[in-house]
Amino acid sequence: MQLVQIGRLRYALYDDNGKVLVITSYKKIAKNMARDYKKEYKNYQGTPAQRKRNDARKAARRKMEAKGKVRKGDGKDVDHKDGNPKNNSSKNLRVTSKAKNRSFKRTKTAGKA
Repeated sequence: MQLVQIGRLRYALYDDNGKVLVITSYKKIAKNMARDYKKEYKNYQGTPAQRKRNDARKAARRKMEAKGKVRKGDGKDVDHKDGNPKNNSSKNLRVTSKAKNRSFKRTKTAGKA
């Protein structure tokens, strides 16, 4: 894909064959650009460190399911109070809504604890 400026605030997004996909502002294009999920997995999600963190998050979810605190499809997240997904002690886990668990700022100083 190629992004070409065609005006002061207008951009055109072309596919690999030269066909115009969309003409709009840059912000809208950035939101709607196709993601390369294979590349994301290869470069980030598939790394051994990220796989271990994901496995630990899944283990926390399974632990809370076994206790009967969450169910599949209930719209809840298992939250790690200290923000460390590898710390699956019972004191560190709590059930929260998806909206609440996914709304804190992602900065170094905005820790969850």
